[in-house]
Amino acid sequence: MLALIFGFLVSTLLTLVLIRSSRSHGRFSADHDTSGPQKFHARPVPRIGGIGIFSALASWMVVAFWAQPTVASEGALLMACGLPAFGAGLIEDLTKRVTPRVRLLATAFAAGLAVWSLDAVITHSTIPGLDWMLAYAAGAALVTVFVVAGVANAVNIIDGFNGLASMCVLMMLISLAYVAFQVGDLFIFSWALVGAGAMFGFFIWNFPAGLIFLGDGGAYFVGFLLAELSILLLHRHPQVSPMFPLLICIYPVFETIFSIYRRRVLREVSPGLPDGIHLHSLIYRRVARWAVGDRSAKALTRRNSMTSPYLWALCMLSVIPAVLFWDNTPVLYLFILLFGVTYVRLYWRIVRFKSPRWMVSKS
Repeated sequence: MLALIFGFLVSTLLTLVLIRSSRSHGRFSADHDTSGPQKFHARPVPRIGGIGIFSALASWMVVAFWAQPTVASEGALLMACGLPAFGAGLIEDLTKRVTPRVRLLATAFAAGLAVWSLDAVITHSTIPGLDWMLAYAAGAALVTVFVVAGVANAVNIIDGFNGLASMCVLMMLISLAYVAFQVGDLFIFSWALVGAGAMFGFFIWNFPAGLIFLGDGGAYFVGFLLAELSILLLHRHPQVSPMFPLLICIYPVFETIFSIYRRRVLREVSPGLPDGIHLHSLIYRRVARWAVGDRSAKALTRRNSMTSPYLWALCMLSVIPAVLFWDNTPVLYLFILLFGVTYVRLYWRIVRFKSPRWMVSKS
């Protein structure tokens, strides 16, 4: 619990400093583009919230060296491995010149470092055919790097509304901490908790007012952290089902896979092109309809913020059963299938202007 509180306090204070000093760095750190397909804010906002989160975990590493040297040394390696993912994203936040491909490659490199230094590698999956590839060291390393980069990119994709990505990742990290506690893994337990605390410290400034954004640095780093802690949990504790981390992350992962299918197969365009018809974008445009036409900053901010709770509920549909059945692979498979069916059915109802009545906000 100390890790949770520590992460929250450091992240809260540092994020506040970034917000209050935005006049001095805003020309570099703020997102001035409000016209893109995935832009839903009315004024320039700093997009360097990842600094507060990364700093909170780095501070915990220093403090932990006094009380838990083993936990701190592993944490230092984890933070060092995550630097390429965080750095590439942060440079993009400040310069707007780092391409998505470069950011993905940097995250893949970070994952490779973790494979080499922390032995954070996926060795079993219970997925037919994939376990054959995981039986070979090179195959396991390639799959691991792909998974880590994919999860980090998926978190970045859902980072479009106030509180959306931060609350979802917060729930996922708490889930990891719970299972780590059940299997007695102090390292994963403490680092998942401090990560959750740091996310919550950022969250209170991001939701509902949108005073600061997570940015690519923050999104790629917390995605990397989430993926690496999940992989380490599986690698160290075979009793944890490989479907547990997949289920807790299924919302951003399925969003990414479905978006690739939608763009490549249905629209015949590059999967890397941004568009405005992700599920969260559709909820913003077609469910929160009470503010359509009102472009004032107050209305846009409120409409932006009221979009996220719908997706928090969707995320909870996967996180809760994952925590309840973390060691039961068949049941977890069932809930993964159920999530996919629910997501697709909800998406097609909204895209065809047939949103469920309970979702429609009218005031």
